[in-house]
Amino acid sequence: MTLVTSLGIAPDPAADEDRPASGALNQVFAIFPALLRLTCGLAGAAVALAVRTPPVSTPLLVTTIVVLTGWSVLFAVATLRRGLTAGIIYVDLTLTIGCCLLINRLVAAEVLPGEGSWLAILASTSIVVAHFGLPASRSVPAGLVVTAAYAYGAHLAGNNTEAVSHSVTLVVQTIFGAGLAALTRRSSRAADEAFADYQRASREVLIARAARAAERRHNRDLHDTVLSTLTVVGLGGVGAGSPLLRVRAAADLRTLDALASSRSRALSAPPDPRVPVALDDRLRALLHRTPELAPTVDLQPCAVPPDIADALADSAAEALSNVVRHAPGTAVSVRLTALAGAGVAVEVSDDGPGFDPLTVPLHRYGLRESIHGRMAAIGGRSEVDSAPGRGTRVRLEWSDVH
Repeated sequence: MTLVTSLGIAPDPAADEDRPASGALNQVFAIFPALLRLTCGLAGAAVALAVRTPPVSTPLLVTTIVVLTGWSVLFAVATLRRGLTAGIIYVDLTLTIGCCLLINRLVAAEVLPGEGSWLAILASTSIVVAHFGLPASRSVPAGLVVTAAYAYGAHLAGNNTEAVSHSVTLVVQTIFGAGLAALTRRSSRAADEAFADYQRASREVLIARAARAAERRHNRDLHDTVLSTLTVVGLGGVGAGSPLLRVRAAADLRTLDALASSRSRALSAPPDPRVPVALDDRLRALLHRTPELAPTVDLQPCAVPPDIADALADSAAEALSNVVRHAPGTAVSVRLTALAGAGVAVEVSDDGPGFDPLTVPLHRYGLRESIHGRMAAIGGRSEVDSAPGRGTRVRLEWSDVH
């Protein structure tokens, strides 16, 4: 890209992104012909003027070299700036054909044999350049016309051997050049198709991943509110007519309503992720929604990004819900501390009966998704330390490490 920019080519960003192989090939098919035409044109001019013995017409030769040198420079500049177009190629072929027909006036007889004259090089260069910018259906006929013009010009110069030998060379260049250009273009299209397939597959994976993440968030929200309350009722932790049940149900409704409202707001005006929020305030609000607990609270003021605060508070809420479901009436503590650097840790502990985390069935959603899954989603970590008879400690950590 640096070379392209320095040469004055303005690449098409959309083409580079959607068809990177074709974009790169187009750049090569502009740079190489431009440099080839320029270098061969300048070198040919120097060689042509070195030998001017009869029957060379010096005025005609000088005029031709001036025109060809100017054209070589114009060809290079136009191709580097706008790409290799059919119009430029046809002008180049026309000039080459005209020079080939004047071989007897432009090339000395002693330098014509051996396919080493400047006009032989010019003819080969024009054929090669044509393959870079024209399809085979047009570059092959163009190459054959150049070949015929060179053969006729060499015949007029009285050298039929050169007419035949270099014509064979030009025909080979025409056929193999067209085949190589077609193969290169076909390969670039195949590479672009493979890239497009990869892009489509990547988009499908991202869409599916986003859908799964949304589904998991939805399931966590339901599990941590309505399902949690129903589980507590089912286990007998809260009586059917208990005022506490009304409090929990009202809190669940407020939570679900807040979730719906926040998602609606996020669609129209998503919160700025760079503005931190007070995690300790989030945890206090959480404890206010669980009146059945009377925990010991130690909340150090901490500010974290909004999505991090949501994940930590929701994970802590699930840990507290587990206490209500499985260890009601036990002593509970909630602690928030700042870690070294830019990190926080939330601990929820109880002195209940405890359990063996390794024996929790895989289909159980609480620990797997509402705590471990939620923390993993934000790049944090969670630890559940428990054993039968010695209570449970859930530790949630997040660190802003870049």
